[in-house]
Amino acid sequence: MPSDRPSWAPESIDLDRPNAARIYDYLLGGAANFETDRVFAEKLLEMMPGARNAARMNRAFLRRAVKFCVSAGITQFLDIGSGVPTAGNVHEIAPDARVQYVDNERVAVTHSELLLKDNPNASCMLGDLTDPEPILAASTLDFSRPVALLMVAVLHFIPDEAHPYEAVARFRSVLAPGSYLVLSHGVERPTNKAPAEVDQLYETSANPGVRRHEADVRKFFDGLEFVEPGLVWTPEWRPESPDDVLDDPASSLVMAGVARKP
Repeated sequence: MPSDRPSWAPESIDLDRPNAARIYDYLLGGAANFETDRVFAEKLLEMMPGARNAARMNRAFLRRAVKFCVSAGITQFLDIGSGVPTAGNVHEIAPDARVQYVDNERVAVTHSELLLKDNPNASCMLGDLTDPEPILAASTLDFSRPVALLMVAVLHFIPDEAHPYEAVARFRSVLAPGSYLVLSHGVERPTNKAPAEVDQLYETSANPGVRRHEADVRKFFDGLEFVEPGLVWTPEWRPESPDDVLDDPASSLVMAGVARKP
């Protein structure tokens, strides 16, 4: 376990407990992670060899969805659960847009602040998806105009007892007509191997996972209108080339969709 705290690591973070944002960073090839995160990720890959590819497919969905929102005229993005900065951040995909990143992981926020210190169009704040009011109060975005609300690979770490549906509904309620919700969520598959072992592994982390089915994920989009192709596996959402689509799209483990507020 790590004993030396890097100079950039806030004193308040626990270096000895794996964190979802840093594990995701490691799976994507980033460097903002600790030994405990890497050990966790390698154990996860032993149980679920497709986990790294699933992370990459999810990141590719984010890129395509942001590009779609830009093409639809969106100039503001609220990215909640934005994670540790890696290649392909929203402000890189949409350089002319106003971007507000939000995460509850201090390493993610610290790295984002370092990355964005000279960027007038993008900023990051510490906040929790399950507590919308402080985020809405502190955000630099103009909610009287359309916003793309991004909740990508975050809700499957929020249990029902933390009231994620109510929180997402609150965020939806402040969006102007013409806004979009971009969301992806891990989905339970009957063919998943070693689910109990994966659950036990995640119980050792700061972010135990939540098992939800497709119908549960659809509820997060209540009151919105899906854009084509609806809620699908990540590689099936508007692929840009045949290489983007896997032989078994469900092996991506994550379903994703984009929906518009009428």
